[in-house]
Parts: sequence; C-alpha cells; structure tokens
Amino acid sequence: MTNKLALVTGASSGIGAATARALAAQGFTVICAARRVERLTALAAEIDGRAVPCDVTSDSSVKSLAEAVGGKLDVLVNNAGAAFGQDPVATTDLADWTAMFELNVVGAARVTKALLPALEAAQGTIVFMSSTAAETPYEGGGGYCGAKSAVRSMAGALRLELSGKPIRVCEISPGMVQTDEFSVNRFGGDQARADAVYAGVPQPLLAEDIADAITWMCTRPAHVNIDRMVVRPVAQAANFKVFRGEYPVKQ
Repeated sequence: MTNKLALVTGASSGIGAATARALAAQGFTVICAARRVERLTALAAEIDGRAVPCDVTSDSSVKSLAEAVGGKLDVLVNNAGAAFGQDPVATTDLADWTAMFELNVVGAARVTKALLPALEAAQGTIVFMSSTAAETPYEGGGGYCGAKSAVRSMAGALRLELSGKPIRVCEISPGMVQTDEFSVNRFGGDQARADAVYAGVPQPLLAEDIADAITWMCTRPAHVNIDRMVVRPVAQAANFKVFRGEYPVKQ
C-alpha cells in the first residue's frame, strides 16, 4: 500500500480511530478527520498520518478537507455518525432525528460529493458505515434505523451511478460494538443506561473487529467489490435476539 492515501472521518475515537490505525498498519498514509483537534493530533502522530479538523455537517469545513486531501484519494471511510435517543415515535424528540440524518446521511453525502473527483483520479474505494439498524427496525430505533437505511440506499445508488468507472463502493453493517462513547452519547451521558446495552453479553464486538473488516474490504484486488458486509458478535443472532449469559466451557 506504499504511497496510498486514505481518509477516515470520525477518526477521533471508536471505530474511526481503530480504522485509521489498521489502515496505517497496512501502509496507508491516513488523513484523520473529526472535530476534536487534540485527539486527532495525537492519533496522527501515533500512526504517522495527518490530522485535518472537520465537521461533516459544514459545507465550508468539508471544502477545506477536500483541499487538504488534494487531487487523489485511494480510500474514503465515511465513518462519522452517531445515534441520539431511543424513544418511541410517539414521544421522540424530532431534533434528535434531524441531528442523526444530518450527521449520518447528509454528512456522508457531503464528504463523498466533495471527494469524488479525487477518488475517481485514484480509482479508489468508498466505504459507507451503515448498521444492522438498517437490517431490521426495532422499538425506539425509528430515527436511527431510518438514518442508517438511508446510508444503505445512498451507497447502493452511488454504486449504480458510478457503473463504468473503476471505483469501488462498499458498505459495512456492524452489529453490537462496545466502544467508549457510542451508547453513552446516545443516552445523553447516562453511563448506567449505556452499560445496560451490553450487560451480560459475552464478547460484544470491539472497534478493532470492524476496523479489521474495513481494512480487508479496502485491500482486496482492484476488481473485487464487497458490496455489503454484515458483522455481528456471535451472541447477537438478530437485533431483537441477543444472548446474555455464559457459554459452556470449551472442552
């Protein structure tokens, strides 16, 4: 991967930071993009990458990001995103829905649109971060399931629109991934409620598991496109069926 350039949005923590590290380990020069400058700077120094502060909900910020990337980009990982709230439709705060769509959907579209010329020039790979929330709706997930379903539709539409051009459009759909911030942010800083999501679940996924899968997708032979990869922990048979307990001791 010598001289290959990758960009990861939402790189200041969780799956984004893990993906930046994994791509760097494969020889990519990684541009780490997110809003939290101090974290970005530390990560970029750690992996010998570049830190570019960026708010994907801002046109001017994304324009500056595209200028920092330059004329060629081999990999774009649209990782920036979040969930806010888990209330039923009847009582939900629609401001949370607006924020989720702006960040997860419009933000990914804004970044992709700005960087398409550089990706075309490099015959690159675009990875969209959806979720198993796009596989099956669940109670309290109307807004987040809708946002991630929109990400899935965007990836599919873009793949069709780019037909005839050697650009790969991939989607990764993670299940239960235990990170330091995702559930805490979803529940407004309520650590106890966040911890309850993973309580008793044997070995939920880690950010590094998803980073490993993304890196594998991006390092396939150039003619191979991984349209969609669904990754769940063994304990999660479906969004609505999660085993909580202990597995039998392996003999």
